[in-house]
Amino acid sequence: MIKTVFSRLAATLALIASVVAWSGTADAQGKSTWQAIKDRGSLRIGVTQAPPWFYKNPAGTEWTGLGSAVGKAMAKELGVKFEPVEVTWGTSIAALQANKIDVMFVLDATPKRALAIDFPAQPLLYYALAVLADDDMKITNWSDLNKKSTKLAVTQGTTMDIYVTKHLPMATILRFPSNGESVAAFQSKRVNAVSLFHPPLIAMRKKIGRGQIVLPAPVRQSASSAGVRREADKTWRDWVNTAVAYYYATGQTQVWYEDFLKSFGVDPSTVPAIRREDW
Repeated sequence: MIKTVFSRLAATLALIASVVAWSGTADAQGKSTWQAIKDRGSLRIGVTQAPPWFYKNPAGTEWTGLGSAVGKAMAKELGVKFEPVEVTWGTSIAALQANKIDVMFVLDATPKRALAIDFPAQPLLYYALAVLADDDMKITNWSDLNKKSTKLAVTQGTTMDIYVTKHLPMATILRFPSNGESVAAFQSKRVNAVSLFHPPLIAMRKKIGRGQIVLPAPVRQSASSAGVRREADKTWRDWVNTAVAYYYATGQTQVWYEDFLKSFGVDPSTVPAIRREDW
C-alpha cells in the first residue's frame, strides 16, 4: 500500500516537473525578439565574409563592412552589445528560424524567402546589374556593348545571363558555372567585360587591379533588405524598418558604405552608389 502511494506520488511529481519544464520552454519560445534582445543585452547580427557587406581581416577579430556598421548603430540605439554570429548566405534563413541570430542584413526579399521569414518594408540598399570592362571601352548604355567586338562573360542561368542574352544579341557571350570563373575569364583577358550585380565587382576589381565598373543605362536595379524571424509580435520587424528607413533617408547608409570602401583601399567615386537617388 505504502509502495503504491509512493509510486503515485512519484508519478505526480514527475508530471508536475514536466509541466513546469514545458511551461518554461513555452515561455522561452514565446518571448519576442524585441524582448529577448533587451533581456540578453546584445543584438545578434548574422555575418559572413563578403565585402563590402561584411569583412573581417584574417589578422584581426573585428567585423566591418556596411552590414556590420548598420548592426553596430542599431545596437547602440538599443543600448545593447553588438554580437556578430558567423553564418553563410545559405544558412542565414535557418539561423533566423532557429533563433541563432536576430537579423541578417543584405538579404534580398524574394517571394520564396518571404514564406519563411519576415522583411521590413523599407529596402536597406539598391544595387544594379553592372559590367566590369576594359578601361578603354566607352560604355554608357547597354547598346554600347551590343557589337561583335564585345566578348562578355556571365554566370550561366543567372539574372545576368538572361538579361544580356536578351539585350546583346550581337555580342559574343561566354557562360561559366560560377561568378569566380566568369571574373577569371576577364582577368585572363579571354573576354573584355564581365557582367554581375555591382557590389561583388568591387572586391574583384581590386584583386585584378584593372577595369572600370559601369552601370549601363537603362539601369536594371534590385533592392536588398534585412531578414528577421517571423513571429506574432511585429515590434522588432517594425523597429528595424524605421531604423533602416532613417539611415537610408539621411544618407547615413551611403556614408557607411563609402567609409568601408576607403578602408578597403577603393575610391568610392570609382564605383556606383547603393542609393538609387545617387545613380
